[in-house]
Amino acid sequence: MPTVAPLDISGHVLATAFLGDIPFFAAASGTVHRLDGGEKVVEAHAGLLTAVRDPWSASLLTGGEDGKVMRIAADGATSLLAEAPRKWIAQVAGGPQGAVAYAHGKTSFVRLADGTTREFPETRTVEGLAFAPKGLRIAAARYNGVSLHWVATPGQPLDLEWKGAHTGVTFSPDNRFVVTTMQENALHGWKLDVKPGTEARHMRMSGYPSKVKSVSWSPKGKWLASSGAPAAIVWPFSGKDGPMGKAPLELGTRANIMVTNVTFHPAEEVLAIGFVDGMVLGVRIADGKEALLRRPGKGAITSMAWSGNGRLLAFASEAGDCGVIDISA
Repeated sequence: MPTVAPLDISGHVLATAFLGDIPFFAAASGTVHRLDGGEKVVEAHAGLLTAVRDPWSASLLTGGEDGKVMRIAADGATSLLAEAPRKWIAQVAGGPQGAVAYAHGKTSFVRLADGTTREFPETRTVEGLAFAPKGLRIAAARYNGVSLHWVATPGQPLDLEWKGAHTGVTFSPDNRFVVTTMQENALHGWKLDVKPGTEARHMRMSGYPSKVKSVSWSPKGKWLASSGAPAAIVWPFSGKDGPMGKAPLELGTRANIMVTNVTFHPAEEVLAIGFVDGMVLGVRIADGKEALLRRPGKGAITSMAWSGNGRLLAFASEAGDCGVIDISA
């Protein structure tokens, strides 16, 4: 049975991430906790709205109610990247070459490593940001679709249109698809590898009983796991048209207990599934075999993160009952 090292934090914890071997936990209050020879706390924001691991560096990127965008290093050192007084920074993303994207209102911003900032106005409020895995390109989710901008070159964005409110966005690891979470109970996707001058093909992934708030790609992008149902809904993306005309897998099914967070293992097709009652399951894609990683707790699982070697799984909850699971135990 895996062992769990608990960590109790006061209030809602939004996100967890590993920087090297050190787990970090970002609380809505604005504090960031790290387990590095004991618990250490950094006061990062006067109210934290978002925290994501920068996939291009060993650091955490955060945005807050104080209008600040911060970078937090593995040793806990903080640096101010941008500041927009009286604005709320609810979307941040890390990109190649030290680039960082953030948004407030109807504008996306990309701060480059030399400190210069590029602005990208949108027609509607920006609800989600993501960098492409190849090239310096960002996607901004908004009402009625997604805008794709090349950061280094001026020009019109590529607009991917679909009616409705798009609340988050992600690129597939192979750069072939863009997928959004929506205000309605659905995902929407577009196929990017089309011939120049032709319209991107799109796909609707619906049937969820509630909103999808968490998605995760498998290591090579063959699968996209999602929350929003009493099982992890896992869509196949290995074919040239992705999930078009294909049914998803349903993993870790529990009668009426909703999945709130999903996170793929960094190297294997194994999915960690967090539930509204605090339970965490590990499920293998190949055969659907389940392993109980954590019994139910006090609050819904809000975030999970694997260590680089895939032996540790950190989890955060809306009630602050967090911890680190050692699956090699």
